[in-house]
Order: sequence, then structure tokens, then C-alpha cells
Amino acid sequence: MKSAIGSAAVLLVLMLFWQGLHLAVANSSLPSPVTTLVQLVALFGDPDFWKQTSQTAQAFGAAVVLSTVGGIALGVLLGMNRTAGSVSEPILVNLYSLPKVTLYPVVLLVFGLGISARIAFGVMHGMIPLTLFTMNAILQMKPVYRRSAAVMGLSPWQTSVTVVLPAILPEVITGARLGVSLCLLGVLIGEMFAARNGLGYMVMHAMERGDMATVLAVALLLAIFALLVNSALLALDRAWRH
Repeated sequence: MKSAIGSAAVLLVLMLFWQGLHLAVANSSLPSPVTTLVQLVALFGDPDFWKQTSQTAQAFGAAVVLSTVGGIALGVLLGMNRTAGSVSEPILVNLYSLPKVTLYPVVLLVFGLGISARIAFGVMHGMIPLTLFTMNAILQMKPVYRRSAAVMGLSPWQTSVTVVLPAILPEVITGARLGVSLCLLGVLIGEMFAARNGLGYMVMHAMERGDMATVLAVALLLAIFALLVNSALLALDRAWRH
């Protein structure tokens, strides 16, 4: 409940700031929130909009699943070995600090212009933060958990699944919140730079036409979606901690 109220407050502040900026600019280059909402409702009645949304949703869903599973698995693998974790952490941090756009030509060369390239670009954005969150949570975990697992004679796999992951789940959910948002960002950037469909492609096409109402309508829809997903994960995090 608190997360939903917080998201609504953020959205309200954004809308008020947007309206004030529209009044300050006082020209058609920045449509008002009301004009944007009207355009968004009009887009809901356009079959092509839903086709583009479907393409983005497919790429985003696949990127979230792959980055979440891969990030947690890699984080556990590195975190269970303290030496591997200490060595890999600066490498992962440096990889994450690289501008991902510079790597997109390589992604296109490997995956082509299809949906696979957008999924790969989304995974590149979302997987590393989740890996770092998971790995650091394990490295900072109280030693008593591993000692208890060793006393019970659990295998490394059993220790990871039944002891380690439940103990660090709040940190994993926090990493997932960041990873989901970054996956969406990666997919959209991929669609904007080199794609023939998707919401990112739709936004770029609207910008070329000077259709700022459509650009802001899609941006508003994506912002609302991101806030809702973040609120749901935040509520899950609070419920688990409680």
C-alpha cells in the first residue's frame, strides 16, 4: 500500500512539473499533460500501437527472465567462492560502467536486426547489477549459515537453494528491482537504434515527424509501467523482510 501511494505521489509531482514546464515554454514543442493523455487514449485505439507494444513486451519479458536467472545463478556461483568473488567484482563493475551503446554494433553483428538483439541488449543492462547484488549479499552473509549447512552435510547445491538464497532474498529482490528497470531501458534503446518495430522504434519515428505528443504519450505509458513494477517488487521486498 505504501509503495503504491509513493508511486502515485511521484507521478503527481512529475505531472505538476510537466504542466509548469509546458506553461513556461508556452509553445507547441512541449504538449501539456492533458494533450498527452488524449493522445495516449487515441493510441489505445490504434491496432498498430498494440502490435508495437507486443514486440516490446516479448523482448522485455525474455530479457527479464534471462537476466534474472543468469544474474542470480552467476551471483551465487561467484559468491560461494570468496576468491572468485573478490577477483570478479572489479571486472563486473568496470564492465557495467562501459557505455552499452558502444557495444550495440557488436550485438547487431552477432544477433542481427531481429528480436534477439534487443533481448541481448536488455540482458546486458539488467544482468550485471543483479549479479553484483547477489554476490555481495553472499559475501557479507553471516558465517553461521554456511557452518549450519556444513554441519547438516548439505551439498553446495543444497546449501545454495535451501540456505543461501532464502537468507539473501531481500538483497536479490532489490537487485531485481534495478535489473527490471534497466532491462526495459536496454530493450527500448535497442529498438531506437536499430529495429523495425517496437515502442522504441515508434518513438524514433514520431520524433522524425515532429510528433511530440506521441513521443510523450509513449514515455508516459512506460513511466507508469515502470512505477507499477517497481511498486510491486518493493511491496514484495517489504513483505519478505517483515
